[in-house]
Amino acid sequence: MGEIKEKNELDYTCGISDDELTQRFIESVRIDEEIRKIKGLPTSGYDADLKKAYLLYPDGRKEYV
Repeated sequence: MGEIKEKNELDYTCGISDDELTQRFIESVRIDEEIRKIKGLPTSGYDADLKKAYLLYPDGRKEYV
């Protein structure tokens, strides 16, 4: 009947290591933030001291959410 095949970690990531995937994700977020700045849209951030997320607008205004 239904055959279950075990897959290793590389099957799910097409042979890309976790470190490489992490670096690609970080770079994609950085590029997205740059695009948002160019378009005049707010970017998001996190204030570790206040433990709150915020939106940073191009005019420098910071709005906590």
